Amino acid sequence: MNISVTFRNSEPSDALRTYAEEKLAKVKKYLHEPIDMHVVLAVEKFRHHAEVTLTADQHVINCKEQTEDMYSAVDKLVGTLERQIKKAKGRGNHHKGDMDTASAAKELGG
Repeated sequence: MNISVTFRNSEPSDALRTYAEEKLAKVKKYLHEPIDMHVVLAVEKFRHHAEVTLTADQHVINCKEQTEDMYSAVDKLVGTLERQIKKAKGRGNHHKGDMDTASAAKELGG
Protein backbone atom coordinates (compact mmCIF):
# COMPACT_ATOMS: atom_id res chain seq x y z
CA MET A 1 0.00 0.00 0.00
CA ASN A 2 1.48 3.32 -1.10
CA ILE A 3 0.22 6.42 0.68
CA SER A 4 1.64 9.80 -0.27
CA VAL A 5 0.65 12.82 1.81
CA THR A 6 0.97 16.36 0.45
CA PHE A 7 0.50 19.56 2.43
CA ARG A 8 -0.83 22.66 0.71
CA ASN A 9 -0.72 26.16 2.25
CA SER A 10 0.50 24.81 5.59
CA GLU A 11 3.64 23.57 7.28
CA PRO A 12 4.24 19.81 6.95
CA SER A 13 3.61 18.05 10.24
CA ASP A 14 4.96 14.57 10.96
CA ALA A 15 2.24 13.96 13.54
CA LEU A 16 -0.51 14.80 11.06
CA ARG A 17 1.19 12.76 8.32
CA THR A 18 1.39 9.62 10.49
CA TYR A 19 -2.18 10.16 11.74
CA ALA A 20 -3.50 10.31 8.17
CA GLU A 21 -1.44 7.29 7.09
CA GLU A 22 -2.64 5.19 10.05
CA LYS A 23 -6.29 6.11 9.51
CA LEU A 24 -6.20 5.51 5.76
CA ALA A 25 -4.38 2.19 6.16
CA LYS A 26 -7.62 0.81 7.65
CA VAL A 27 -9.34 0.78 4.24
CA LYS A 28 -6.84 -1.87 3.12
CA LYS A 29 -9.17 -4.58 4.43
CA TYR A 30 -11.75 -3.71 1.76
CA LEU A 31 -9.42 -3.90 -1.26
CA HIS A 32 -6.77 -6.12 -2.78
CA GLU A 33 -3.20 -5.02 -3.39
CA PRO A 34 -1.75 -2.91 -4.96
CA ILE A 35 -3.33 0.22 -3.55
CA ASP A 36 -2.12 3.74 -4.26
CA MET A 37 -3.42 6.74 -2.33
CA HIS A 38 -2.60 10.39 -2.82
CA VAL A 39 -3.72 12.54 0.09
CA VAL A 40 -3.78 16.35 -0.03
CA LEU A 41 -4.18 18.27 3.23
CA ALA A 42 -4.84 21.97 2.64
CA VAL A 43 -5.69 25.03 4.69
CA GLU A 44 -7.74 27.96 3.39
CA LYS A 45 -8.49 30.69 5.93
CA PHE A 46 -10.44 28.83 8.63
CA ARG A 47 -11.29 25.75 6.58
CA HIS A 48 -9.19 22.60 6.60
CA HIS A 49 -9.56 20.45 3.50
CA ALA A 50 -8.62 16.79 3.18
CA GLU A 51 -8.91 14.98 -0.12
CA VAL A 52 -7.78 11.59 -1.32
CA THR A 53 -7.51 9.83 -4.65
CA LEU A 54 -7.46 6.05 -4.27
CA THR A 55 -6.46 3.72 -7.09
CA ALA A 56 -6.90 -0.02 -6.57
CA ASP A 57 -7.86 -2.92 -8.82
CA GLN A 58 -10.29 -1.35 -11.29
CA HIS A 59 -11.50 1.36 -8.92
CA VAL A 60 -10.54 5.03 -8.82
CA ILE A 61 -12.24 6.81 -5.93
CA ASN A 62 -12.02 10.50 -5.05
CA CYS A 63 -13.17 11.94 -1.71
CA LYS A 64 -13.12 15.45 -0.29
CA GLU A 65 -14.00 16.71 3.18
CA GLN A 66 -13.65 20.02 4.97
CA THR A 67 -14.00 21.00 8.62
CA GLU A 68 -12.55 23.50 11.05
CA ASP A 69 -9.96 20.98 12.30
CA MET A 70 -7.57 18.94 10.14
CA TYR A 71 -7.80 15.81 12.31
CA SER A 72 -11.59 15.75 12.10
CA ALA A 73 -11.35 16.34 8.34
CA VAL A 74 -9.17 13.22 8.06
CA ASP A 75 -11.65 11.25 10.20
CA LYS A 76 -14.60 12.29 8.03
CA LEU A 77 -12.54 11.52 4.92
CA VAL A 78 -11.90 7.95 6.07
CA GLY A 79 -15.61 7.41 6.77
CA THR A 80 -16.58 8.74 3.34
CA LEU A 81 -13.88 6.66 1.65
CA GLU A 82 -15.03 3.45 3.37
CA ARG A 83 -18.62 4.13 2.33
CA GLN A 84 -17.63 4.75 -1.29
CA ILE A 85 -15.45 1.62 -1.41
CA LYS A 86 -18.30 -0.55 -0.10
CA LYS A 87 -20.64 1.02 -2.65
CA ALA A 88 -18.18 0.42 -5.51
CA LYS A 89 -17.55 -3.17 -4.42
CA GLY A 90 -21.30 -3.83 -4.35
CA ARG A 91 -21.70 -2.79 -7.97
CA GLY A 92 -21.08 -5.24 -10.77
CA ASN A 93 -20.82 -9.01 -10.61
CA HIS A 94 -24.60 -9.33 -10.87
CA HIS A 95 -24.73 -11.84 -13.68
CA LYS A 96 -27.93 -13.78 -14.24
CA GLY A 97 -26.18 -16.93 -15.32
CA ASP A 98 -23.02 -18.42 -16.66
CA MET A 99 -24.49 -19.61 -19.96
CA ASP A 100 -23.67 -17.90 -23.20
CA THR A 101 -26.50 -16.87 -25.53
CA ALA A 102 -26.11 -19.79 -27.95
CA SER A 103 -26.53 -22.49 -25.29
CA ALA A 104 -29.38 -20.56 -23.67
CA ALA A 105 -31.19 -20.41 -27.03
CA LYS A 106 -30.78 -24.19 -27.48
CA GLU A 107 -32.32 -24.88 -24.07
CA LEU A 108 -35.27 -22.61 -24.79
CA GLY A 109 -35.87 -24.36 -28.10
CA GLY A 110 -34.71 -21.51 -30.31
